[in-house]
Amino acid sequence: MGTSIKIKDIMTAEVITVRPDDTMEKVREIFDHHNIHHIPVVAVGKLVGIISREDYLRVIQGFALDSGSKREQYNQALLHSMLVGEVMVRQVARLGPEDSLQAAAGFFRENLFHAIPVVGVSGELLGILTTYDLINYAHQEGVFG
Repeated sequence: MGTSIKIKDIMTAEVITVRPDDTMEKVREIFDHHNIHHIPVVAVGKLVGIISREDYLRVIQGFALDSGSKREQYNQALLHSMLVGEVMVRQVARLGPEDSLQAAAGFFRENLFHAIPVVGVSGELLGILTTYDLINYAHQEGVFG
């Protein structure tokens, strides 16, 4: 991988976001209609957290004790009442647009997450970098032969 390539060169710039005061129903709709696994949480233009598909699944699977239609009704009520701010991860790793791919690879290698928001100097969300973005870039560059 080239040393001059920066995060901004391969990140996804068009990012679907939610706010902390959105309900988990909105998160469900996003995951149901888009092939993504992480949603940055933004308040007043700044990154304040992230919610993953795993976080969402933990909510709907962790609370329902019944099965069938009763469970579905309970989950619907839960998703309409629980806020993103109650579920999101607040301590989020961040990269800057000028950071190197090596820095990103280090983050991914040392941690168990698969997406890192890219933020500007004042904390505004500029994009997101995923392990898929790195793999896609490596494939395009012929790293895999």
